[in-house]
Amino acid sequence: MTPLELFFDLVFVLAITQCTALMSHHPTWSGVAQGLLVLGILWWGWVGYAWLTSVIDPEEGAVRLVMFAAMAAMLIVSLCVPEAFGHLGLTFALAFGVFRVAHIALFMLASPDDDALRHSVLGLAASTALAVSLLAAASLFDGLAQGALWALAIFLDMAGPYFFGSEGWKLVPGHFAERHGLIVIIALGESIVAIGVGASGALDLGIGTAAVLGVALAAAQWWLYFDVVALISARRLGEAEAGREQNELARDSYSYIHLMMVAGIVMLAFGIKVTIGHTGEHLHTVPAFALFGGLALYLLGLVAFRYRHVHTINRQRLGLAIVLLILVPVATAVPALIALAIVVVLIWVMIAYEHRSYGEGRNQLRHEAAVA
Repeated sequence: MTPLELFFDLVFVLAITQCTALMSHHPTWSGVAQGLLVLGILWWGWVGYAWLTSVIDPEEGAVRLVMFAAMAAMLIVSLCVPEAFGHLGLTFALAFGVFRVAHIALFMLASPDDDALRHSVLGLAASTALAVSLLAAASLFDGLAQGALWALAIFLDMAGPYFFGSEGWKLVPGHFAERHGLIVIIALGESIVAIGVGASGALDLGIGTAAVLGVALAAAQWWLYFDVVALISARRLGEAEAGREQNELARDSYSYIHLMMVAGIVMLAFGIKVTIGHTGEHLHTVPAFALFGGLALYLLGLVAFRYRHVHTINRQRLGLAIVLLILVPVATAVPALIALAIVVVLIWVMIAYEHRSYGEGRNQLRHEAAVA
């Protein structure tokens, strides 16, 4: 991974933070829906550049300048997020369009003699143009109609690569998996930021306890992904046959399914932020759902990720996701700090069980990965 790619991802730190802020400023079902819709758009924009850097050196010549321009466009997009469904909706769409145009232009430059890749890029350009047009049109509406246009834009944009073929894309498996691991860490960093923002400069026993529990929860999410899952999935992606098989595995498990994980992390960060600010009070239904349902969504993403790679289901993660959803009403009936503690205890008990059940296989896998 190049230094410019790391630098490029910094704008997504702000973008993800803005999604959490949008939810916390509008802690309603519609506010959560808006935050997730914005996240979906931002995610698909980032995914495109993850594929791009498998076929082009981002630090080569004029490419570097185009990447800087794309960063500037994404920064404007991020600044628009709080009012993306308000008076900055059109600005959001236009800035996002610039971000995507830079991406398509670089892909076209990378495929002058590759007809298959050029065909795939042209298909992506069509779905991109349609999505940006729908976002611009959505700025003329509000309420349900606006949300429906956003959802349609995301669906058509993300569905494009699924329908116009996968043979033409090029992929560097190890680099691709590493890029997605980094964006998971960036999303987890939002949980840490949410702790500080939720505390608002105050500190007492309740806030301190909640902060420690929040870090424990972020650490648990890191463990669930990076301890074993990330290693196995990266190896299986590298072992897949280059071309259609490898591209479709990357598309499904990383470009699509990782959105579930990141969305779960962002929802959970929103729940933690509210909890930190109201440790002794009862959570309302929406923040309670974000706290318990966000972790459930993250676990379901991991279940889907595993199923796509090895076609088996992790029953304990699926089971805990169901339990968390069932316990949402409980989270509204106890103080917020207790609700957070329940989530932390449940997830770490499951981790302890998995750690024991993996046995020597886990140690061998991690040793092999370290040697490689």
